[in-house]
Amino acid sequence: MADIRTDFAESDAYLSALMREVRSLPVATTTLSMGRRNFFKLAGGSAAGLILGFYLGDEDFAAEAADPKDQAMNAFIRIAPDNTITIYSKCPEIGQGIKTSFGVIIAEELDADWSHVVMEQADIIPKIYGSQGAGGSTSIPRAWDQLRQAGASAKAMLMAAAAQQWGVNPSQITAQASVLTHTASGRSAAYGSLAAAAAGMPVPDPRSLKLKTRAEYCLIGKRYHGVDDPKVVRGEPLFGIDVQRPGMVYANYTKCPAAGGKVRSFNIDEIKAERGVLDAFALDGTGQAVEVMPGVAIIAKDTWSAFQAKNKLKVDWDLSEASTDSTAKFSAEASKLAARFPEKSDDNVGDVDKSFANAAKTVEAYYEYPFAAHVPLEPMNTTAHWHDGMMEMWVPTQQPDRGLPVIAKAAGIAPEKIVMHQTRVGGGFGRRLVNDYACEAAVIARKINAPVKLQWTREDDFGHDFYRPAGYHQFKGAIDRNGRLDAWQEHFITFTADGKKEASGAGLTDNLRYSIKAPNLRRGKTMFPLKIPTGAWRAPGDNAQVFAAQSFMHELSLASGRDHVEFLIAAVNRDVPELAPKDKSVNFSPKRATDVIRMCADKAGWGRKMPDGSGLGLAWCYSHAGHVAQAVELRVDARKQIKIDRIVAVLDVGPIIDMAGSEAQAQGASTDALSTAMGLKITIENGEIQEQNYNAYPILRLPFAPMAIDAYFIQSDNPPTGMGEPAFPALAPALGNAIFAATGERVRRLPLRDLGYSLAI
Repeated sequence: MADIRTDFAESDAYLSALMREVRSLPVATTTLSMGRRNFFKLAGGSAAGLILGFYLGDEDFAAEAADPKDQAMNAFIRIAPDNTITIYSKCPEIGQGIKTSFGVIIAEELDADWSHVVMEQADIIPKIYGSQGAGGSTSIPRAWDQLRQAGASAKAMLMAAAAQQWGVNPSQITAQASVLTHTASGRSAAYGSLAAAAAGMPVPDPRSLKLKTRAEYCLIGKRYHGVDDPKVVRGEPLFGIDVQRPGMVYANYTKCPAAGGKVRSFNIDEIKAERGVLDAFALDGTGQAVEVMPGVAIIAKDTWSAFQAKNKLKVDWDLSEASTDSTAKFSAEASKLAARFPEKSDDNVGDVDKSFANAAKTVEAYYEYPFAAHVPLEPMNTTAHWHDGMMEMWVPTQQPDRGLPVIAKAAGIAPEKIVMHQTRVGGGFGRRLVNDYACEAAVIARKINAPVKLQWTREDDFGHDFYRPAGYHQFKGAIDRNGRLDAWQEHFITFTADGKKEASGAGLTDNLRYSIKAPNLRRGKTMFPLKIPTGAWRAPGDNAQVFAAQSFMHELSLASGRDHVEFLIAAVNRDVPELAPKDKSVNFSPKRATDVIRMCADKAGWGRKMPDGSGLGLAWCYSHAGHVAQAVELRVDARKQIKIDRIVAVLDVGPIIDMAGSEAQAQGASTDALSTAMGLKITIENGEIQEQNYNAYPILRLPFAPMAIDAYFIQSDNPPTGMGEPAFPALAPALGNAIFAATGERVRRLPLRDLGYSLAI
């Protein structure tokens, strides 16, 4: 490796240079084989202090990452002589607080003084960091052991350095708040003074590291301000939309309103003559929605000029292969087909027909929910610069590492020719799992001899999303003579993009297969062809399917004559071996489910008499490895205006890293779910999205937001799971069940505004 200056006054430049040097080397040259876990030191010296990295072997990472091939050579910690501890957060910060939590996890095992910690965003280098994505509430569970070992290993090296200098056994040294102490001799030293010596210590075998138990935590579980909060409040440039580069130009890209349309021609001369426009050209694209679809690029001196020219763009679209999808037709056809159960079952347990024949009661119901858009506050954008045979990019993405090969394919370059800088992300919710906007920027940059920022409009975001699929469920359930759930039949009508498998995000969630436990169970599906692109949307699958399933469970509990809470607990604890998770990594637990349901009922005051027009509803879900129950207390007036008095959320997601951040995620997910259930839907006619901005897609405004959302956590020694999504799915059925309790009207269709409901201030 070339000699790199170790002047920490230029820390960003130093790390970037270091990363690029390592990127250019084969993996084998930068690792030390040390058995199950292999560690390596990236750099060190008297000026540099300590920089620590380590490598996770295939056999270990396979259990921690979605892709068993992921390998990570990770550089997380730098300790400077002035005792400043810089920790690099490898995953995207999309508002979920991961940049803070990652730092707390490392600092806990390092026994660092949190006031000395500075958090920085790492660049995207999978060869060093391994998986660098944020989605599916997996960031913490995937990185948990990795980050803890990084902190513990650095502490062990500091202790070894102190022991050598003091002539004592390392086991006699204690660490607290960035200070090492040898009590017997009265010696102590700050981490910074030992950092250079620690860099020369052998990297410990991870099997020798003693990680803390939950009882020993000093930092984990406390409340923290987000590490970027002051910068966000001051409006400092953190987001992709804020990126500025010398000599930068600005671009917008217009695609066909109907998915699949191609450019025949456009008014190129008129557009090029517009004020501030530098160039305009059509792109054939790759024909893949996740890469680059055909469209027209406008390059201008500033964003305003690009947008003004876009307003005058006239494209002759070839619609021969474009979508003609219609949500109205889908809904009408689904309601006709719902009662015709498919000949082929996807799940078939026990004897459903016999159960129905012998049932004390049977219940049937049809549920549906609409397409939904992600529309995060920051529209899609990417800055790209093709120079010196390299593509340098600044991207607000949820999946930067997985985006590299896709971007490379679209731009016609090798993945190792891409240098990606991760920016803070102004909301994702699953939209930025797809890197189409980054692909577009890279393709445009290949044609431009300057840095170029591609900026989508809000209308681009609405019209070219990867939408949550609509869904239609025909249920039939049986209650036995003991008032228990005995049979569950479900006809799920969904969508396919290729005629073979479900469209992205349109499959039946496995979580319902674990949590709906009837001894006699049958599920089948019908799939409509769909050209509109779909994808993961906050709590994929669970976000709407739990509404249907848990609402129907309430119908069944009423038919049983039993208390709803007791009915749910009895159902979740049924022993149905055929429905037990086959994957041993699945942490679904009837006991954990029971505990959150009971605590939620207790905290919500379940069982008390409610005033006329008031209702209390409860539902639960197993989502993204989290066990969650939610309750909604509300009032409904004669005009169908709903006043939310209180929302209660109880979660078991393992030990909480940042209590303030976790409460915020539970409250935010509940609010998002309320907003979606009340008023949000995407309608499609002749392949075109009808809602083009927030005026037609009324997300919840502050005056209507619930004032009381109480989050409670059942903490345990179970490994931590994510917080971004589990508190979303159970809110809608709890809301619907509360409305039924208050009014007697059953909610079987979303959004509620289509049924005449609205929120009161």
